[in-house]
Formats: sequence, structure tokens, C-alpha cells
Amino acid sequence: MKKNLNIVPTLIGFILAFFWLVPLVWLIGTTFSKASFAMSLIPNTGFTLDNIKYVWQNVPFGKYYMNTILIVAATFTVQCVTCTMAAYAMATLKFRGEKIVFLIIFIQIIIPNDVLIIPNFRTLSDLRLTDTKLGIMLPFFGSAFGIFLLRQTFKTIPMALSEAAIIDGCNTLQIIRNVYLPNSKTAYLSFGLVSVSYHWNNFLWPLIVTNSPENRTLTVGLALFAKSKEAVMQWANVCAATFIIIVPLVLAFFVFQKKFINSFVSSGIK
Repeated sequence: MKKNLNIVPTLIGFILAFFWLVPLVWLIGTTFSKASFAMSLIPNTGFTLDNIKYVWQNVPFGKYYMNTILIVAATFTVQCVTCTMAAYAMATLKFRGEKIVFLIIFIQIIIPNDVLIIPNFRTLSDLRLTDTKLGIMLPFFGSAFGIFLLRQTFKTIPMALSEAAIIDGCNTLQIIRNVYLPNSKTAYLSFGLVSVSYHWNNFLWPLIVTNSPENRTLTVGLALFAKSKEAVMQWANVCAATFIIIVPLVLAFFVFQKKFINSFVSSGIK
């Protein structure tokens, strides 16, 4: 009886995985099929790379890739610095208004980023940073989610470790680097997964801020290509462009799947 009960969650998991996998398999099948107006689950004319070659030659996806990688990497690097400093202060320092500051940070997690598009755009316009890579990154240099996640992790680290580091003559930066960072790797991996996937797939904000191909990201380039004459209203070309964009994240997920899942579990994210 117990064995049958254990089979049910596994069966449900397989069914959900199947429905999740069908669109991906359909996209891949259409990508490597001959260009047509229909989508194909299985390449109907044999395997071909013509669609990917066509898309890569007619759209500057190489430039879009470089822009996206630069934006994602730079944003995450700055976020690591700002979130680490803020989380350390929230977790270890006692100051007046501490609870109010934490409440404001927590509220930021609840508020969708789309609500802040208009004030952020006006600020960038005043700073003359529209249609720049810095303009895309600037509103995300701080992350309420990152601060909250790292704060909760830092609070689990015994204060005795930092006190011992102080006795050894370490300053604040050395304590963070030698005590808190090594004991928070899973939290940083969890935050990195969320940050990289979000900014890689972010569409609305880059679409509003950028006007030139020199600063466009992959998602914006895909949307413009799907509506352009180069797509010729053929699903194979659109799917090929989509495949070019998603393949890095899909490969990263399959390669680091266990680490991703373990990092979320150990960080207490449900």
C-alpha cells in the first residue's frame, strides 16, 4: 500500500515533466526542419541547420549575445557587492530603525518591477542614460531579494567566528571575505540562478530603454525579428531564433541541475 502511495507523486511528476517538455521538443523539431509556415514536432524533411544559419546571417544575434552577457554579468557582479554589504549590515549590526529598513526591503520584494518602469525611465532620461547598457543595468544594481536571502543566511553563521576574526585583527571587509562568503556559497548560487535567468530573459525594460541595435538584448532582438520581413512569417525561422537564445540557459540547467536544486533546498526556498 505504501509503495503504491509513493508511486503516485512520481507518476504525477513524470506527467508534469512531459507537458513541460513538449513545447521544448516541438521548438527544437521545428528549428531543424525545412522552413515552413507550420510547426513540426519531428523534423519532417530531415535534419538541417539552414534556419539557424539564416537567422544568424540576417540578424545581429552575435552583437545581441555580447550585450546580454555583458549586462547579465555586470549586473550580477554589482549586485553581489551591494547585497553582501547590505545583508551584512542587516544581519550583524544593531542600529535605530533596523526593523523599518528591513520592512522596506521586504516590501520591495512584493512590488513588481513593472510598477517602477515610469519613474525609472524618467530618472534615466534626466541622467541622459537612455539607450545605453548602463541604463538597462542601473535600476537592478540593488536587489531586495538578494539582500533578504543573504541576510537570512548570514544570520545562521555563528557570531563567534566573526569575533575570532576581529581578535585576529581582521577588519570588516576581511571578515566578510574570510568568514561570511565561504559559508554562504549555496545562497550565492541560488541568488545567481535567479539573477542571471531573470536578466537574461528580461524583455520589457530593455525594450523601453533601448532604441539602437548596439544596445539591444537577445529578447528584444527576438521580438523585433519575429515581426520583421526576415522572419517571412515562417515558424522555423522564429523557432531557430528562439533556440539560439534559450540554449545557454537550458544547457546550464542540465549541467548544474543538482547544484541548483541543492542550493535552493539548503537556502530554504520553496
